Amino acid sequence: MTKRLMTFQINGRERTVAVEPNAILLDVLREEMGLTGTKRGCDMGTCGCCTVNVDGEARLSCLTLAATVAGRRIDTIEGLGDPAFVGESGLHPLQSAFAEKGGSQCGFCTPGFIMAANAYLKEVPDPTDDELKEAISGNLCRCTGYIKILDAIQHAAKEMRGETVEAEHRHVEVDA
Repeated sequence: MTKRLMTFQINGRERTVAVEPNAILLDVLREEMGLTGTKRGCDMGTCGCCTVNVDGEARLSCLTLAATVAGRRIDTIEGLGDPAFVGESGLHPLQSAFAEKGGSQCGFCTPGFIMAANAYLKEVPDPTDDELKEAISGNLCRCTGYIKILDAIQHAAKEMRGETVEAEHRHVEVDA
């Protein structure tokens, strides 16, 4: 197939690359643009590792033809953050919270969770745990029990709302 030049708005920058008409966004991001934070997991849309934000909405890049998002705003984990939210560390509150709260173990799925949560928190800034569970239900983690992921997202949501964030610990009772 003949490649065509396509222009994308990636992480606030305009980038023009030669793309095959049937190329998926995941491959364009990783192979043509060198943005390897977006992970290849299942290639079937079932794991969420490849989640990016397109015009502010979470989108599975393994199921998105690159040509369908040419010219649109695409945010990846590398470009995460509204300057109003980025802290002194240079990290977005979601990135900081995942590190502080142990929301990632091996880290492979973390970019997808963070991008899904980022899109959701823009729509629902004060979610319940049940709402968050639904919002991240398309993302799979093989290492954690999801409690630390939920804690991290709730922690970041509070910070993004401007609330004072205190040390919190969720206690889970286990039958012995």
